[in-house]
Amino acid sequence: MTIPAIPAGRIQLDQLAMKPLAAMLRLEAAIGLDPAVRDLIKLRASQINGCATCIDMHWKDARADGESEERLYSLDAWRESPLYSDRERAALELCEAMTLIAEGHVPDAVWEAAGAQFGDEELAQLVFSITAINAWNRLMITARVEPGHYQPGMAREMAAAVR
Repeated sequence: MTIPAIPAGRIQLDQLAMKPLAAMLRLEAAIGLDPAVRDLIKLRASQINGCATCIDMHWKDARADGESEERLYSLDAWRESPLYSDRERAALELCEAMTLIAEGHVPDAVWEAAGAQFGDEELAQLVFSITAINAWNRLMITARVEPGHYQPGMAREMAAAVR
């Protein structure tokens, strides 16, 4: 498997830990979630965590998937914006609760709102997707992977290569 080299300020995880990286890519490929919801939660978690690399990546992928710039620009104020559906709002609220889990865990009201919008199987996929992006954020931030090198679709190509 060839993974394009993206500069990192501390450690090149793609060169030094290929097996765990491949496992993360396989996890990502195994998650089945509506692409619009997937893109929004990946970008929102990355905003909360301050992961410039993942913001760059998921902004580009969302645009390539057809997401509007208006919705992407408004994402950090999604509660105040009329641009998101009830389903997307439930996913974003769950994403924020899971990303900021130390601040109050996942409140029952947040879980119930997500459950009202997503069936059990899809909700399980959403939970894994939020968990995965939080793990990616921590890896990219810790390694100090540089933003700006990502091209739309690279992550999907890498995930397909390790299946």
